[in-house]
Amino acid sequence: MSSLMKTNKAQGEVHEIPPVYDACSRVLVLGSFPSVKSREGKFFYHHPQNRFWKVTAGVLQVPVPRTVEEKKKMLLDGHLAVWDVIASCTIAGSSDSSIRDVIPNDLGCILDTADIRQIFCNGAASYNLYRKYLQPVTGREAIKLPSTSPANAAWSLERLTAEWEQIRQWLRD
Repeated sequence: MSSLMKTNKAQGEVHEIPPVYDACSRVLVLGSFPSVKSREGKFFYHHPQNRFWKVTAGVLQVPVPRTVEEKKKMLLDGHLAVWDVIASCTIAGSSDSSIRDVIPNDLGCILDTADIRQIFCNGAASYNLYRKYLQPVTGREAIKLPSTSPANAAWSLERLTAEWEQIRQWLRD
């Protein structure tokens, strides 16, 4: 069986990337579930074409981080927490539309530790999954942002960054 066929076959996956947050985090950004590249790299938004790191660096007005340690530092210094809605699911490759058998993450570890002022979702899939599985538990509304995924080619980097800049208001003390 070719590796292409393997990645397109739906299979059970468990989220193994721990959330990034600390007590100073003010904004929580949620994805849906890590892509194949992120699962392989064991860190969020690991696909080289995903614009998450460029967009968040633009919002925070800092240089784009390169290493996982630089990415963690940028998030924490910028008071951003990052995780995903789903703890485990059945998924074909990285396709959000194929997600089934969802077990959501427990956001309590973040919400009980940090003063999260607003939750944002990176794209429609994350937003819809959050509303279905987690909003009833947290009681908190989330704001849907356009996805930084390379599949969202209709949005330029500049347009994405401009839309994501609304995060800044929640980071101010």
